[in-house]
Order: sequence, then structure tokens, then C-alpha cells
Amino acid sequence: TGVADQVIGNMLTEGIMPSLLHEDPRYFRMATGPGWTRLRYSLTRTLVTRTDKGSTRFNFSEVVGNGIGAGIGNAYYPDGRHLGDNVQRWGTQIATDTLSNVIKEFWPDLKRKLKR
Repeated sequence: TGVADQVIGNMLTEGIMPSLLHEDPRYFRMATGPGWTRLRYSLTRTLVTRTDKGSTRFNFSEVVGNGIGAGIGNAYYPDGRHLGDNVQRWGTQIATDTLSNVIKEFWPDLKRKLKR
């Protein structure tokens, strides 16, 4: 079920919803600057995204897409069909995607340091 949650969430947040809402689901690294600034940037990208026109706005694809995915989980979670269960699944998806952004931001730097 955890894999299904992740797959459904990814399909909605990176494919279906961005197409419908004209948002760009890609993560664009900051790559330079102080570590705290880069960390803050990577954490906020879950809530802020670029549009197809290049401007920034609230990341509806991420938030709404994962919310829909959490609701779809009601189909295969027989004991987890309460609002609290849905909110927990939604929060887990958002947290997982936020952690993924942090890893995308810093992994090239860590990889370069580990190769030495």
C-alpha cells in the first residue's frame, strides 16, 4: 500500500495535475549560496512552483494532487477511511516530497565530497 500511495501521488503531482494546471513539476536546484539559504529554498519548493509562463505561484499540483492521492487510498485501506487517516497519508506524501527536494539540492555536493 505504501508503494501504491507513492505511485499514485507521483502520477498526480508530476503528471496529471501539472498538465491541467499549467505548472512545472520539476525541481530546479539553487546549487550555489549558503547552506541555510539553499535548505530554505528546497523546503519551500513543495509549496511554490513555476508555471508554464515562468512565474511562480502556490504549488497546487503538489498539495491538491497528494490530497487526491490520499483520498484514493480509501479504495484499498479497509481500516483507514477516516479523515485523520487521509490527512496522515497526505502529510506523509508532502513530507516525502519535501525530503526529496532537499536530497536533490544537496546530493551532488555530497557525492562530490564522498568521491575524494
